[in-house]
Amino acid sequence: MSTIKHRIDTIAALEAVIGKTPGPVMLKVIDHLDDTARHWIASSPFVFAAFGDAGGIVMRCGGGPRGFAQVPEPTRLRLPLAALDEAMPASVGQGFGALFLSPGIGETLRVNGRVIGVDGEGIEIGVEECYVHCAKALIRSGFWSAQAVGETPAASDDFLLASRFMALASIDAQGRADVSPKGDPAGTMIRPQGEALWYADRPGNRRVDSFRNILMQPHIAATVLIPGSTRIALLRGRATITSDAAMRAQFTVDGRQPLLATQVQLDSLLLCESAALARAQLWPVGERDGQIDPAAMFVAHVKLSKTRGLQASLARAALSVPGLMEKGLRHDYKNKLY
Repeated sequence: MSTIKHRIDTIAALEAVIGKTPGPVMLKVIDHLDDTARHWIASSPFVFAAFGDAGGIVMRCGGGPRGFAQVPEPTRLRLPLAALDEAMPASVGQGFGALFLSPGIGETLRVNGRVIGVDGEGIEIGVEECYVHCAKALIRSGFWSAQAVGETPAASDDFLLASRFMALASIDAQGRADVSPKGDPAGTMIRPQGEALWYADRPGNRRVDSFRNILMQPHIAATVLIPGSTRIALLRGRATITSDAAMRAQFTVDGRQPLLATQVQLDSLLLCESAALARAQLWPVGERDGQIDPAAMFVAHVKLSKTRGLQASLARAALSVPGLMEKGLRHDYKNKLY
């Protein structure tokens, strides 16, 4: 394993590079599945799901007809075992993180919690966090503009170089899991390097959950794909964050370098067909659910958030201006992709 220069090993070092997480970012997080989130899940044919504990994390793809996942009540989510690509050795108490997609919508719905029940037909999750993630990763990857792809590179390094999207799963020392979307044009998403690979950090929602998790517990898992194809790469490994300028320069897009790059020393890498992706039929993109309004969801969740204080009150007051959130998102997606 090569020596990594300019490693980021502490929260202080991380914040010295990217700044502190803005307080209002946390306002969009609620502790249950409200009506808008339940509708999103009912419209979703696909999910990236992760399960783990302080010792590590694994990922599975889940897919089927829209609404394959169920919401028995606002604080509970149920995933049918038949919807997952492989049998999931989930156990009560494990951390859970998920990223739900709805066709044609760039934003994603993130749901985090704990496994509270497992039976012969499904896995039950106690929901602890729910929020809408910005559309930048899917926009950068051209996720919904892709057409169905018949063949993809057979060699793992070639597949990774051609990839444009990754769902990254991380988990902290207390077993709290998270799944974060990453997206870039082919060749700038992932760079293989011997028994390791590298990916870049791009502007996103600035919650930096995966960075914080990696600093506490470096074992990660990821699903990597080429939009349009049902073939995926499943990987697990140990991640290290760096601000090394030479590595960051390799991920330059439109003249802009990322602030950080991450190395993953691979423990395993598997290329395989995803039956869940095939069932979901994501490409070519199906009809968009017109009842899902991500900007309105952001506003609704901010109002539902239990965060209090002057900063929270000011943010809620600002968001009460009609159209402000939608206008802000459009500006952000146009001017701050990289």
